[in-house]
Amino acid sequence: MLEWIIDTINSLGYWGIALLMFVENLFPPIPSELIMPLAGFTARATPDKLNIFGVFFAGLFGSVAGALIWYYPGKFLSEKRLKTLADKYGKWLTISSHDITKANAWFYRQGKKAVLIGRLVPGIRTLISIPAGISCMPLLPFLFYTTLGSAAWVGLLTYSGYVLGSQYELVDEYLAPVSKIVLGILVLAFVAWILKRRRKSTRS
Repeated sequence: MLEWIIDTINSLGYWGIALLMFVENLFPPIPSELIMPLAGFTARATPDKLNIFGVFFAGLFGSVAGALIWYYPGKFLSEKRLKTLADKYGKWLTISSHDITKANAWFYRQGKKAVLIGRLVPGIRTLISIPAGISCMPLLPFLFYTTLGSAAWVGLLTYSGYVLGSQYELVDEYLAPVSKIVLGILVLAFVAWILKRRRKSTRS
């Protein structure tokens, strides 16, 4: 994968960086924690070919474009469709239409904050677009907070690669465990929630 990322950046330049960050949003196993530090290092090593500001804006463009890909399927599902599916099949996970109403009510209150912070958290930065679409968060606020969060994330990774130079892979080395921990916590929390719901339904 590393060779493919290097070849894409070297052959396509800024467009290659934008493409990689776009694809990273569709296929999370392609890590932004490797793409942007490598791009930052390349800007440092070959300033005549890539500029660090150009690298940053290319990565930001690809990241925001990728976030939109997940926003629209969420909007297509809509709260009404999800409630119908939950009432029909949700009993297997003890999820009801009432649960979806409560979840969406929470997102309506915290949506801006959730999108902004979510874009900074490895493991959920891609998926946060889905509830934003489902809750019908207006497009302009979604784009604003997505761009703001993505700018902080892309900027951090790009600058880290630029500063670390040939040791840019250390960024991925240190952040990869964080992604796994975050995903693990989310999975455990979801399982605990299901078990709790099932106990309640059994008692009643």
